[in-house]
Amino acid sequence: MEPAERSRVPRIDPYGFERPEDFDDAAYEKFFSSYLVTLTRRAIKWSRLLQGGSVPRSRTVKRYVRKGVPLEHRARVWMALSGAQARMDQNPGYYHRLLQGERNPRLEDAIRTDLNRTFPDNVKFRKTTDPCLQKTLYNVLLAYGHHNQGVGYCQGMNFIAGYLILITNNEEESFWLLDALVGRILPGMLKIPALSLNCPVSGAAKVVPLRNQDLIKTWLNGLGVEVKIFFFETESRSDAQVRVQWRDLG
Repeated sequence: MEPAERSRVPRIDPYGFERPEDFDDAAYEKFFSSYLVTLTRRAIKWSRLLQGGSVPRSRTVKRYVRKGVPLEHRARVWMALSGAQARMDQNPGYYHRLLQGERNPRLEDAIRTDLNRTFPDNVKFRKTTDPCLQKTLYNVLLAYGHHNQGVGYCQGMNFIAGYLILITNNEEESFWLLDALVGRILPGMLKIPALSLNCPVSGAAKVVPLRNQDLIKTWLNGLGVEVKIFFFETESRSDAQVRVQWRDLG
């Protein structure tokens, strides 16, 4: 593909993620050119629905949500329907008081360990970016760890909170959405005891190609192990680590 053609699609997507070098611009443009009509129609419907200011609870809204909320309305709709907006309104200043209170050093260390691992392919989370969202992510996770001491901080929360930050572009709203998800909508989601198994990609590839993740999961399930998470820890596949979080089914 010619360089001129490659430049038609932005290197960075709307969320801040870098598109891979082998990204198929032609296929993307072909799909998006036809899908844009659908997206535009949905955006118009959402704009009309939200003209009154509040987000109504109705079968119409449920149907719209299932088809996807446009990015420009997503934070507002999520905040309203999850109950996060109501919780934030009922507790003014609570989030900032959590950050100003006494700190738990062990909690802080656990959070800092995962900051650089959060969305390494997203330019907004890189230290070279100004402003860097790592500080915002740290604040949200620290506040939630003090707010919900029964959960504290668990691996994986950084990706959930990070995505919420990308959507809302608001630190306090991200905290209350995280509270809605972990504390009320999916309680117990992060309380399953987990162990981590790490092995070099080169070693794992000798057993089974990495693209065949289902085969790896089936093999581990046969050993009485339930796979919870499977992902690359670093950007480079050559030196990446495969991490599998699992628990014994026995």
